[in-house]
Amino acid sequence: MAGLSHEQLRKFQEDGYLVLEGFLSADECGALQQRVAEIVAGMDVPPHCRVEFSTQEEEQVRVQGSTDYFLTSGDKIRFFFEKGVFDKKGNFLVPPEKSINKIGHALHAHDPVFKCVTHSPKMQALARSLGLQMPVVVQSMYIFKQPHLGGEVTPHQDATFLYTEPLGRVLGVWIALEDATLENGCLWFIPGSHTSEVTRRMVRAPAGSVTGTRFLGSEPDWDDNLFVPTPVQRGALVLIHGQVAHKSAKNLSNRSRQAYTFHLMESAGTTWSPENWLQPTAELPFPPLYT
Repeated sequence: MAGLSHEQLRKFQEDGYLVLEGFLSADECGALQQRVAEIVAGMDVPPHCRVEFSTQEEEQVRVQGSTDYFLTSGDKIRFFFEKGVFDKKGNFLVPPEKSINKIGHALHAHDPVFKCVTHSPKMQALARSLGLQMPVVVQSMYIFKQPHLGGEVTPHQDATFLYTEPLGRVLGVWIALEDATLENGCLWFIPGSHTSEVTRRMVRAPAGSVTGTRFLGSEPDWDDNLFVPTPVQRGALVLIHGQVAHKSAKNLSNRSRQAYTFHLMESAGTTWSPENWLQPTAELPFPPLYT
């Protein structure tokens, strides 16, 4: 199995992200989409779990944080919804499969189809070519980016949410299961921004707080003109350094932009911050990528 070429490695080290078109075949993409359709069809959404998900800061703290459902989702397969998809009584205003923002945060551990893709020989070869010694999978998400509903994701660094000491040990793997275009909300990056410090962190609030999480510090004032759009075709894999600034716009099109994404941490010589919202559990310690 081929990993990255020297040229690709150099580009990733320079930009903080790298696009690998055609990483998954159409069949492999289809299998993940089919599996998710099955999971959603069998979804049982208790009313108290009808959590709206938003990346605007106050909303994030208020809604996600105050909800144990989110805080205890690190080792489970759980559903998070777009805004405005429920009425006051918690009934769906749109078809359930069109209402979901994402599924998180342990598809990689609990679902055989996703587990297989996450630990595939080509994924392991990719990680080895990046020099990862003991990578572990810390979380995974299936992102729907629904037509007309899929919200904006504001500029951020993944290390804000997944903080390590030292920094530079977290890597995002983002796989397009449908074409990601300018119209449906493709990713945008600031090339080279992965050399920036992390000045904002989302941490678990002290036990007993109303909100389960809070933000420390503030997001840098990223220059909007520096963001480069990164449209990719179905099956592309995008490597994302934990400190590179990235965002995506609202989906204004009538086509979804589904993606499977997971995060790896180099566990050798690394401390996972005990303040991160996401923590390994007795039931699910972070699984090694290499099998």
